[in-house]
Formats: sequence, structure tokens, C-alpha cells
Amino acid sequence: MHPPMPSADLRHRTIEAPAGRLHLVEQGTGPLVLLVHGFPESWYSWRRQLPALAAAGYRAAALDVRGYGRSSKPAATDAYRMLDLVADNVALVRALGEERAVIVGHDWGSSIAAASALLHPEVFRAVALLSVPYAPPGGPRPTDVFAQMGGDQELYVSYFQEPGRAEAEMEPDLRGWLAGFYAAMSADTMPARSEPDPHFVARTGGRLRDRFPSGKLPAWLTEDDLDVYAAEFERTGMTGALNRYRNMDRDWEDLAPYAGAPIKQPSLFIGGALDASTTWMADAIDAYPTTLPGLASSNILDGCGHWIQQERPEEVNRLLTSWLASLQG
Repeated sequence: MHPPMPSADLRHRTIEAPAGRLHLVEQGTGPLVLLVHGFPESWYSWRRQLPALAAAGYRAAALDVRGYGRSSKPAATDAYRMLDLVADNVALVRALGEERAVIVGHDWGSSIAAASALLHPEVFRAVALLSVPYAPPGGPRPTDVFAQMGGDQELYVSYFQEPGRAEAEMEPDLRGWLAGFYAAMSADTMPARSEPDPHFVARTGGRLRDRFPSGKLPAWLTEDDLDVYAAEFERTGMTGALNRYRNMDRDWEDLAPYAGAPIKQPSLFIGGALDASTTWMADAIDAYPTTLPGLASSNILDGCGHWIQQERPEEVNRLLTSWLASLQG
């Protein structure tokens, strides 16, 4: 199902990549800007950015990350390690006939974009990070950190670790689960602070959706938008998307040589004031003078939740296009 888009000038393409096949949607001509989505989304989460970037004189390309949408879904859990996702991005730039690109990521896409810029500065000349701040590789083992965060509850990241466990909650009613998950982290529908935190589950028999709001979609999400997301995941299942979480310790080992490393290219950060990603990682934002020495600006949007480029598309588009215009070349 494809609801009306901001512009009909969208080009769907499939390219060969280490994943096997990567699907992307392009709009515009000019310098390449690669858009990388997060969990649980698809290229469609950039539907409001593609026409804005094209109108500003850029070739915007939003991909389905491996495991999502119409891109390949390798069977092995370790095929979703960060090094492989970075390799996909490099292959995509090359397949589009370009030597260099600006990379923009949201949520997990922010982490993927940051790793791509860190490992391949010769390809990714600038990086914009949405919602999830940059924190250099290193520190304690991730699963140990997440296991300690919940106390008598379990953090969703830990809940996602065991293959099949989260799938059993999500897949019987994917449309309903997605609606609740999106609502739980949107500014206009998220639970009040006095209510149970939807980032955690009860350790015995708990489900994430037990804490989701119900009955109302966020203002940014129409029934047609939800249909698009649900149709993709009903076809693919959730395992490919969840496998990103199941590689965090592997990434920690793979990226150990880059422990503490800054990203030196020009950079931009945009976060939501009501997003747990920006509040839990406030120390990472404070460290930007050291970790992102090329940072143009760090922007926290008041009254905004996690789905930043969909909740506040005009503001995000203005920040992105202004920053892109400031870059040389």
C-alpha cells in the first residue's frame, strides 16, 4: 500500500551489496546524501526528507537496512554486526557511482552512520546524527551495562537479546505492536512520567506492549503510514531488525581498535527533549567538544520525542539543509 507521497519523483532501486541486495529510494540530483533508518522502520521514515533534500539540490537516497523491507535478510545472527552494515553503506555509495557522500542516520541508523564515518572518512565526508548521540567505542561490555540498568525490571535492549523471545510478542499482531511502540516514544502519546516506563518489562512474564499506550496514533502517523510499516514487517518478520541488538557485544569487540576515537568530519546532532536517548546519554552530548570536534551544532527540539524526522519534519529539514549548505564541496 502506497499512500500519496510529497512528490511522485521517487526512484526505487536495488543494488548488489555485501548483504546480497539493498533496496533504496532516491530523489533529486546533486551531491549524495545517504539516509539510514532505525528500529523498527524502513526507508519510508525519510519520506518527508527526500523531497526537501531534493528541492535543496541534493541526491537523497534512503535505504532499507539489511534485514528490513526489500533488502536481503541474511539468516546468520552475526551477519548484522556493525562492520557488515558499514560495508553495505560503502558498497551503496560505490554502486550509485559516487566516491563520497554525506551520511545521515536516525536511532540505530545514527549509530550505523557514526560507525561508517569513523571507519571510512574517505567515503563519508560529513555525518548527521538524529536522536541517538555519538559515543565512541569502548567502555564496559554492552550487555553488562544494559543488564544493570533495569534493577528489578528488564531493559528492552536486554529483552531483545534472546532470539525468538521478542518475536513471539510482536509477530502475532505486528500492526498493533508497531502502533503501540511508535506511540510509546512520541511526544504527544507517550505515557506520563508517573506511569510505568515502556522501555522496561517485568522480569517474569512481562511484555513490552503491556506498557504501550493504546487507542490513539501519534499525530505524525496516519493509518496509511502504519499500514506501510506493518506490511513490510508482516512480510519480513522481525528477526532481521532485532538481530541488530544481538550484535552489540560483537560490535564492542570488533570496534575495540577505535576505542575513544573522535569523528573528525563535519557533523550535526538533532535530538528530542522528551526522548530517552538524549536524556540517558546526556554525558555523551556533553562530551561532543572532544568526540565530535567538527560539530556544527547540537540541537535539542523542545517537546519532541524519539521519531524526530517524522514528528518535526519541517524543523529537521531546515536544520539539515542549512548544515548541508555550509559544507564545502
